[in-house]
Amino acid sequence: MKPSLQLKISQSLTMTPQLQQAIRLLQLSTLELQSEIQQTMEENPMLEHDEEILDNASDKDRSQTENPETKKAEDSSEIGADNEDPHMDMENRQEMPDELPIDSNWEDTYDITTAVAPSSQSSSDSANNFLENQSLECNTLSEHLLWQLQNSQFSDNDLIIAIAIIDAINDDGYLTETVEELFDGLKDDLEIDLDEVEAVLHRIQHFDPVGIAARTLKECLLLQLEQFESNTPGLSDAKNVVEHHLALLGAHDYARLQKKTRRDEEQLQKTIIFIQALNPKPGASISENKAQYVVPDIFVRKINGTWRVSLNPEAVPKIKINATYEGHLKSAGRGQNTSHLRNSLQEARWFLKSLQSRSDTLQRVGDAIVRRQRLFLDYGDEGMKPMVLRDIAEELEMHESTISRVTTNKFMHTPRGVYEFKFFFSSHVGTADGGECSATAIRSMVKKLIENENPKKPMSDNKISLLLIKEGINVARRTVAKYRESMLIPPSNERKRLT
Repeated sequence: MKPSLQLKISQSLTMTPQLQQAIRLLQLSTLELQSEIQQTMEENPMLEHDEEILDNASDKDRSQTENPETKKAEDSSEIGADNEDPHMDMENRQEMPDELPIDSNWEDTYDITTAVAPSSQSSSDSANNFLENQSLECNTLSEHLLWQLQNSQFSDNDLIIAIAIIDAINDDGYLTETVEELFDGLKDDLEIDLDEVEAVLHRIQHFDPVGIAARTLKECLLLQLEQFESNTPGLSDAKNVVEHHLALLGAHDYARLQKKTRRDEEQLQKTIIFIQALNPKPGASISENKAQYVVPDIFVRKINGTWRVSLNPEAVPKIKINATYEGHLKSAGRGQNTSHLRNSLQEARWFLKSLQSRSDTLQRVGDAIVRRQRLFLDYGDEGMKPMVLRDIAEELEMHESTISRVTTNKFMHTPRGVYEFKFFFSSHVGTADGGECSATAIRSMVKKLIENENPKKPMSDNKISLLLIKEGINVARRTVAKYRESMLIPPSNERKRLT
C-alpha cells in the first residue's frame, strides 16, 4: 500500500475558551457571579463599573416599586426629619458622601464621635454598650454553657468535671455519656467520687437554657416543669403524665391515658397543651447556623392583567470597558508593549459577551416558565402544571443541559414568594380523563385534605388516595405517603388529637 493524501470535510463542536467561560458563568448563582465579576475586574484593567447603568437601574427600580405605602413612609420620614431635636448642634452634623473609596474605612470618612447630639449622649452611650455586647457570630451551645461556667463558683475539680460534662452535650442539649462513663474518664486524673460527678451534673442542669444536660426526654421535660411555681394550675398532672405515661402520650393513645390519669377529656387536653408548650430540644434554641439569603434573578409582576418578567436590576452586571484605556490603546498602535493590554481588551469583550448571553438566557427561560405556569401564579400550588426540562428546551430550541444550568441556584421573585427555578419543574400523575396533574398540585391537595380532617379521627394514606381517585387523580397509597413525608407531615396515628 502506498501512502496517499485525502481531503475530508467534517463538522465538530469545539469547546473554545469563550464557550467554556459562557457555560461556567451560566451556572453561577447571583452571589457567585458577583464574586466572579469582582475577581475578573481585579485581574483585568480594561474593565470598570458602569456608573451610568447603576444610576439608571436604581431610578428604574424606584419608579417600578413606588406605591402609596412607600410614599406614606417617605412622608412620615420627612415629618420625622422636621421634628428632630432643635437643640442639636448643627456644626456636629456631617454630610454623608455618595460614594466611598474601595480601600477606605468608615471612620476615615465619617466621624462617629461628632455625629451624636450632646443631648442624647447618655442614651447613645448605652446603645453603644449594648452593641458592644453583641457578638458578630452566633454563639454555639458549648460556648454559651462555658460562659455561664466562668461566671459560676466551682472548685478546681468541679470545674474540670463541668467542662467534661459540657463537652458531652450534643447540639440538642442532651448528655451523650452516662455519669459512670464520665467518672471513668476522670478518675485516673482526679481524686473524685461518682457522687461528685452527679452533683456537678445537677448544677449544670440549672444552666440556661432550661432542661439542658438531660439524659432522657423525660428528664428534660421534668427539669423544665421544676421551674414553675408549685401552685401552677395543672403542674401536678403534667408531672404525672411526663413521669409515668410519656409513652402513651407519644403514641397518642388518649383513651388509655385518660383511664390512667383518671381525668376527663377537657382536663387531659389542658394537660397535653401544658406539656406541648415545653421544649424537647432546649439546645436547638442556641444555634450557630446563620440565616442564608438569596438574591432573586428575575421579578414577576402582573401589569394590566398580564404577567411580566424582568431581570433584577441589582443582579444585572454593571460593568463596561474602560473607554480611556481603549482610546489610548487605539492610538498606541500594535507595538509589543501593548500586547498585554490588547489581550486584556479581547478577554474583557468576551467576558461582557458571556454576561450578556447569560442575561438573555435567563430572561428567555423566565418568560417560558411564566407562560406555562400562569395558573400557579393566579391560583397557587393547585394550579401548577407538570413540566420537565425537555419542555422548555424544545420551546427555546436549547439543550436540556443548558436549561439545567440556567435553573440551578437561580431564583424568581413572584407575588406568592421567592422560588427557585427548579420548583416549577415537577413530575406528573395521570388523571381519569387522560390528562396530567403535577406532583406539586397533588401535594397541595393532600395538605389541604389533612388540614380539614377530623383531628379525632385523622385520615389514613389509603383514605386520602381514595378521595383523590374520586376527584379523577389516579394516585396510589404509597405515592400519597411519599408526598406526605416530603411535606414533613406525620402519619395518621401521630396526627390524632383530642379536639
